[in-house]
Amino acid sequence: MDVLFIYGPAAAGKYTIGHRVGEILNMPLFHNHLVVDAVRALFDFGTPGFCQLRAELWQSAFQTAAEHQQSFVFTFSPERTVDPELISELEQAITSQGGEVHYIELICNDKHLIQRLNNESRRRFGKLTDEALYQQIKADGGFSFPRFCQPVLSLDSGRLSAQQSALRIIDWYRHR
Repeated sequence: MDVLFIYGPAAAGKYTIGHRVGEILNMPLFHNHLVVDAVRALFDFGTPGFCQLRAELWQSAFQTAAEHQQSFVFTFSPERTVDPELISELEQAITSQGGEVHYIELICNDKHLIQRLNNESRRRFGKLTDEALYQQIKADGGFSFPRFCQPVLSLDSGRLSAQQSALRIIDWYRHR
């Protein structure tokens, strides 16, 4: 049982790349916004209730997937409303059942990120699309997150297309 844990900043292409990887490897995509959107129906982003329920849903999903030996692709955007210990807890849920978590880092410079912010696919998922808000969150340290893993791959999604990034992940996974 494997979790391909794709992480990186907003607009780095996590969903697009993760979707393609999941399609080709026949793994479901447990996209970050599935939980974020559900929790936002009850709580404003970043509030204590939001953070608590998001963590509980992620933990439950990881635990249940591990119990059923269900491999999947997960996308994650490191930001300060997430307790860094939660990542260790998610990994522990997988490894305690004999599974492995493979961390894949997407990096992308601000120029490319800002160009992508207003993409239709981002609006469709209710993601961050406003450049001024992005810049404010960044200036306020909202995207700050401690280093939490040693990635098996680090890909520059500003230099590689989503397809190229997905194929590199798949190639690594098949030949690991």
